[in-house]
Amino acid sequence: MFDFLQGYDLLGAFWVTVQLTVYSAIGSLVWGTLLAAMRVSPVPLMRGFGTVYVNIVRNIPLTVIIVFTSLGLFQTLGVSLGADRFTTINFRLAVLGLTAYTSAFVCEAVRSGINTVPLGQVEAARAIGLSFPQVLRIVVLPQAFRSVVGPLANVLIALTKNTTVAAAIGVAEAALLMREMIENEAQLILISAIFAAGFICLTLPTGLFLGWVAKKVAVKR
Repeated sequence: MFDFLQGYDLLGAFWVTVQLTVYSAIGSLVWGTLLAAMRVSPVPLMRGFGTVYVNIVRNIPLTVIIVFTSLGLFQTLGVSLGADRFTTINFRLAVLGLTAYTSAFVCEAVRSGINTVPLGQVEAARAIGLSFPQVLRIVVLPQAFRSVVGPLANVLIALTKNTTVAAAIGVAEAALLMREMIENEAQLILISAIFAAGFICLTLPTGLFLGWVAKKVAVKR
């Protein structure tokens, strides 16, 4: 029944999906945290930039962002992100697009965690002479991250599924292979079930593990 799988690199396609998820998750966490810091910053220009970025990017379809990275950045502006092979360029552009999009949701999750930190702690930190970056780094963000492990887990799961959009610019991940197999094989239901099971194997353990972590590190109020 599964003889038709011969000749297709199923594990390789899902490995590309995992790589897209990991690299984009790291980039989104870093950039999203910086955006959250901007949104609570006392500097109006930084607050304005963070607000505008989040409200614009999260309301643009991800497909538009991914296609723009290829047609706009690479083909029009010549941005290759230091790569010379077409497949590597598309992979890096996909990571860039996924990071730019997902970081807007990470920002809102982290900002909600920042809002859970008691104001008295922030005022006490400022009273002893800590600067705004020091207050964020030492007092606020450690507690904020403990409060938002659950929401960040949901963002990570959504990111894993959103990697399928990278097929729009030819990244050889699971969705692109699935489309190729459906075109070549008369096994629509079976192929769909295989790829659905593959994504469940990626997302379900992640959700369960991060849910357990969220309970372990939750801040006791």
